[in-house]
Amino acid sequence: MSASSPPIIVFDLDGTLVDTAPDLISALNFVLDREGLRPVPLSAARSMIGAGARKLLERGLEVDGRVVSLADLDRLTADFIDYYAEHIADGSRPFDGLEPALDRLAAKGHLLAVCTNKLEWLSKLLLDRLGLTPRFAAICGQDTFGVAKPDPAFLRETVARAGGKLPGAIMVGDAGPDVGVARRASVPVIGVDFGYTDVPMTELKPDRLISHMRDLPDAVASLGAA
Repeated sequence: MSASSPPIIVFDLDGTLVDTAPDLISALNFVLDREGLRPVPLSAARSMIGAGARKLLERGLEVDGRVVSLADLDRLTADFIDYYAEHIADGSRPFDGLEPALDRLAAKGHLLAVCTNKLEWLSKLLLDRLGLTPRFAAICGQDTFGVAKPDPAFLRETVARAGGKLPGAIMVGDAGPDVGVARRASVPVIGVDFGYTDVPMTELKPDRLISHMRDLPDAVASLGAA
């Protein structure tokens, strides 16, 4: 890592920067209850969140064995998004230690960006509500470029939009798509073990693994020295 050009750090959002499970599952249960289906417990969030609103809704419906038409799924997804947008920061909070970690990275000159499979406008709305938007040079969602993780084009375009350079960039995430996009783009990845994934992060074998955001700056520095 060059002292004159620290690498850009690109973050996943849900389960990495912010604990969004309370509001996502609340929105899911709003739709399920209206359809006469059982609610999903918050404990199920770790394996259901991370692939976008539509997939979360599909997984919630599957719990009760409900199969719906594509038209109904479109309608339910729109209703989910409408409710979620109204309650996007009711219970969602940055993970403990996030802001001091971002302060340390910014002080060292790192550009910061977000690359998430969440819709861009929802991502920006959430980060706005939490006062985090000014920290990021780019906030990109699955609809920003028409591709989603693990497609490496998503990471490349996010880095470019933020004004960074892909060589030396570092991805930070909590699930398979984050590790996958990093591998396909040939950049290192730092995994967090407190997010949402159906495959344990240890099995995904990131280059570094952290259990608290306070450890992120040291993990970034260790990759630069590797």
